[in-house]
Amino acid sequence: MLAREIAANTGDKPLILAIDSGTQSIRALVFDLQGQLLAKSKIELQPYVSPRPGWAEQDVDYYWHNLCQACQQLWPILGDDKRRIAGMALTTQRATVVNLDAGGNALRPAISWLDQRRCSKLPPIGYGWDGLLKALGQASLVHHFRSQAESNWLRQQQPDLWRQTDRFLLLSGFLHYRLCGQYRDCVAAQVGYIPFDYKRQRWASRWNWKWPATGIARRQLPQLVPAASRLGEVSVPAAQQTGLPAGLPIIAAGADKACEILGSGCLTPEVGALSYGTTATINTTSDKYIEPVPRLPAYPSAVTGSYCTEVQVFRGFWMVNWFKQQFGLPELLQSGRDGTAAEVLFDELIADIPAGSMGLVLQPYWTPGVKLPGPEAKGAMIGFGDIHTRGHIYRAILEGLAYALREGAELIEKRSGQAIKLLRVSGGGSQSDAMLQITADVFGLRAERPHTYETSGLGAAIDAAVGLGYYPDFASAVGEMVHRGRSFEPDPEAHRLYQQLYRQVYQRMYGRLSPLYQAIRAITGYPAD
Repeated sequence: MLAREIAANTGDKPLILAIDSGTQSIRALVFDLQGQLLAKSKIELQPYVSPRPGWAEQDVDYYWHNLCQACQQLWPILGDDKRRIAGMALTTQRATVVNLDAGGNALRPAISWLDQRRCSKLPPIGYGWDGLLKALGQASLVHHFRSQAESNWLRQQQPDLWRQTDRFLLLSGFLHYRLCGQYRDCVAAQVGYIPFDYKRQRWASRWNWKWPATGIARRQLPQLVPAASRLGEVSVPAAQQTGLPAGLPIIAAGADKACEILGSGCLTPEVGALSYGTTATINTTSDKYIEPVPRLPAYPSAVTGSYCTEVQVFRGFWMVNWFKQQFGLPELLQSGRDGTAAEVLFDELIADIPAGSMGLVLQPYWTPGVKLPGPEAKGAMIGFGDIHTRGHIYRAILEGLAYALREGAELIEKRSGQAIKLLRVSGGGSQSDAMLQITADVFGLRAERPHTYETSGLGAAIDAAVGLGYYPDFASAVGEMVHRGRSFEPDPEAHRLYQQLYRQVYQRMYGRLSPLYQAIRAITGYPAD
């Protein structure tokens, strides 16, 4: 059924517009109050340009122009039903930063969350913080934070530009500014190397070490608005460029990951939200602030006042693209001939390969984290024999991602004291039946898809529906707007096999290989400090 036909069949009931500005695309999505996607416009994005190795930047206006285009493409689909849009919400990729001058103009390209530049030489923080942090055993973590902070790189490498920076915003803050003309952003969008207090969900206190450690001034940051609260309204200039009605209410929504969790219906700690995206994650939602690993924060939830307890696997489902580029030529050629997605062909490739990949076990640390597992870590695959094919390698990648997320889930369970009893799976990898079945088998839990692939957009729409008063609370909104898609039950025999491989092999790999990783790092200098 065409989107316009669906919309016409829903009478005069109000609709919600959600704009999802991700890494690969920007999408304008229209939902009804039952969570059904009625219309969609999608613009593919060039994720970044790389003027130097390791850099990932994008023209700031590129994001805005494509947002406008996505909206303009939507209106012919909706026709007269455009008038039924009662409000909108925006969700964006996390941790991409923008520098604006006093006139609101971009001073330089945005620095993407994928950027790898680092500050190698950092001056002391001062004000007595260096000695105190060292005494508290946090000096290493703070050094990592400072070396990653884009503001420090800008202060070092482009000091004249930094002096002109009147506003230092996340991408969400920049797009909200373009939409409503005010420097406002959602509390639940604040994820990055900025002076944010994750526990209290507000800007850090005046005397917090993050201010001198980043060089960011409070006046450079936007006013924060809680999720599901009114952030502003569409300005006349934005209406002219987007086709949105001037004065349309803008409701604050979280970053894409927070909205994805909400759109998957994960409101309580016993439901695990898995995302097989560029970065694979396991999350639970809690009204308590729980750090899955000490001194790594729980992020603000798109549910007002709640937290997302998150463990990440960097370069998560990106590994499928890696496999496709390095080993997937036959599938790419077939895809070019008949149009079948390569990922579908990869599922067929492993259809006859048994659980456990005949003893091939992979740890997916192609890009290490700061503490999970550690900055020196590398990817590893062990157990090769002459029976193994590239199909076994592909299945081992999927199994390795599931093992890593199970390990993250166990960290969360240990810290929270709450067992995860059900999995909701989203992200690009959730479209793979093989990935969902492997996930269910590795965890020994039912794994469900939500009814729509657009879970981050749906989460933003739920924030808007609550903020506009159509539902009294998040539980009511989720009950009406989130529906179960296909579910996958664990196979007992496969789970028993995975349990042994996970406990006896996978969980022991890092401890045994870590000295070798450290030696490789010392010899080659990769990965760098």
